[in-house]
Amino acid sequence: MKHSIVAGGAGFVGSHLCDFLIGHGHRVTCLDNLITGKKENIGHLLGHPRFRFIQRDVTKPLPSGLGKAHYVFHLASPASPVGYMTYSIETILTNSIGTQNLLVYSQKSGAKFLFASTSEVYGNPAVHPQVETYWGNVNSFGPRSCYDESKRLGEALVYEYLHKHKVNARLVRIFNTYGPRLNENDGRVVSNLITQALKGRPLTIYGDGSQTRSFCFVTDLVRGLWKVISTPHTAGEVFNLGNPQETSILRFARLVKELCGKPGAKIVKKPLPQDDPIKRRPDITKAKKRLGWKPEIPLKEGLRLTINWYRSRI
Repeated sequence: MKHSIVAGGAGFVGSHLCDFLIGHGHRVTCLDNLITGKKENIGHLLGHPRFRFIQRDVTKPLPSGLGKAHYVFHLASPASPVGYMTYSIETILTNSIGTQNLLVYSQKSGAKFLFASTSEVYGNPAVHPQVETYWGNVNSFGPRSCYDESKRLGEALVYEYLHKHKVNARLVRIFNTYGPRLNENDGRVVSNLITQALKGRPLTIYGDGSQTRSFCFVTDLVRGLWKVISTPHTAGEVFNLGNPQETSILRFARLVKELCGKPGAKIVKKPLPQDDPIKRRPDITKAKKRLGWKPEIPLKEGLRLTINWYRSRI
């Protein structure tokens, strides 16, 4: 039986990954310190015989009883603006010291290692769409740098352990992802607009709404994470994972109004935050060719599923 460790497994993406792995017969150890993850995200798994939850900060020494693992997924970092700006120092340490701790464990265990990086390493891109070979345009001294630059540092650590210590490691750059369990208070555009619409409030967008994002449903992303770590000969590789269908924030807000049944809701425009990217769309040619992966859930279908989840909570 394969043993997978999911650091950050009580988070939005991490909890869906735990579901996927359990569903595919793995024994799963979930590590999470719960500063942004929620135990309720994995509540349905807590009694499962192949699932174990350990509340642990990966910047501290890892538990001695982890045993041997076949796969290590490092998703243990705040990933939303509210999360990483609130826990800015913790974010930096998780993506540096935490990454090193998990790499050392993977080296000793002989496990395949996956680092969940982010499209934010591309910053406000001068290349569009973004390809894995693009080095990015990132501000190292600003409100988003705690996340953007610590992910870049995490990537550098993966590179060094891969080449100096022969760790079987790879990384993914995750683009905007949405779905059930996305924290309604995390400051991301999907959660902001859906909760505002369902509560009958004006929908807030920033700038003139012409900035673009590409939204990938969480189950599509999780399927891609598994493809990256399980496909042979992916050690040392970088993969973009996201939906290449690009949409403006204004168009997205109008779609949310429609699907929430709030066609009369007002849209309020506020100043664009510092260092907020103007364009974001992944080039997933490499993932298609090497992994046979591409998103399958259309935006409207994914949004309906997400809205239904939020509606059940509000």
